Amino acid sequence: MNLSPYQGGRRLLTTSAAVGVAGLVLTAIGGAFDARRALYAYLVAFVYWLGLALGALILLGAFHASSAKWAVVLRRFLENVPGVIPLFIVLFIPILLGRHQLFPWVDPGALEGELRKAVEHKTKYLNVSFFLVRAAFYFVSWIVVAHFLRAWSLRQDAAGGVTLTRWQRRLGAGALPLLGLTMTFAAFDWIMSIDPRFYSTIFGVYWWAGSFMGAFAVTNIAAFATREDPNQFGAYLNLDHFHSLGKYTLAFVAFWAYVAFSQFMLIWIANIPDEVPWYILRINGGWLWVGVFLALFHFVVPFFTLLQRAVTRNPRRLAWVSAGLLVVHWVDLYWLIMPHVHERGPRFTLWDLTAFVGVGGVTVAMAVLRMRGTLAIPVRDPYLEDSLRYQPQ
Repeated sequence: MNLSPYQGGRRLLTTSAAVGVAGLVLTAIGGAFDARRALYAYLVAFVYWLGLALGALILLGAFHASSAKWAVVLRRFLENVPGVIPLFIVLFIPILLGRHQLFPWVDPGALEGELRKAVEHKTKYLNVSFFLVRAAFYFVSWIVVAHFLRAWSLRQDAAGGVTLTRWQRRLGAGALPLLGLTMTFAAFDWIMSIDPRFYSTIFGVYWWAGSFMGAFAVTNIAAFATREDPNQFGAYLNLDHFHSLGKYTLAFVAFWAYVAFSQFMLIWIANIPDEVPWYILRINGGWLWVGVFLALFHFVVPFFTLLQRAVTRNPRRLAWVSAGLLVVHWVDLYWLIMPHVHERGPRFTLWDLTAFVGVGGVTVAMAVLRMRGTLAIPVRDPYLEDSLRYQPQ
């Protein structure tokens, strides 16, 4: 196959980097006026973009674990997306510096009543030192797995053979429990601990389900956007690839709804005082309408839309649906985090936008940088030809 290393994307890289830096600077300026509000907006953006990268990494591991041949042509894109995770170590610094504004458990002496008792009960887990150790472990785990899956794949472009395929499959499959557990505990630490009284063992799965769906959505959009470029992976996908991607997107739209409903149902039926107030806050006042919006546009509308072959076999339509899902996924994370700032309902500010484009801009720039200089598909993978001829039975 006559394929050249990808050298495009310079304009996207520079534009994304410039927009990202501007967004981060504006968010920092916003922090000078209202530090707490700006930090919460930043946290939403942080877990949104990091979640997409982790979703792509877990998807890559799942494809290796299942020995999926049809997805080989997608693999290089999924290897490059998690390459942005080292950037999030730097982006984690504002969360660390602003921990007093974000997490009540950081300063238990300033709390009173029920909240103070909840924090004191969990102090062995919710303390700054252990919080930092866990964060370091999460990032190291994610970076090591992502690095070796990509490095072995790039080495295979020159060496060929099946040995490196076996290594990738063993690491991809073996790392899935680690990736799942670290993402779960990261959700506990960075999102759920905003309210130390609340606990839900399914909370990490909830974040993962939305992020995993988002990883498919990002792949759908990227595949459509690169269909005309022979040096990008989208040019090598046929309609059956898009159809399968659409079906997986549909499956995880339904899975997110299942997890969301399961968490709500179990907590509501159990009626435990530590858990129910978390939902009461989100079904009263203006937040109720955000929940209704999520039920409709995170599940009902995309579910019935993606049931149609006219959508899943049309790359443009699938990309539009995927873009909508990415927007709704941000609303979902906003609904998880922002009620702790504005109890009566959503209050959108400029910092919500600047934080989103700030973190997103530098993340996209980093992803494009990782793609440049590499082949868009694993040209010497022994199963590439099967993938290129993919036609489901």
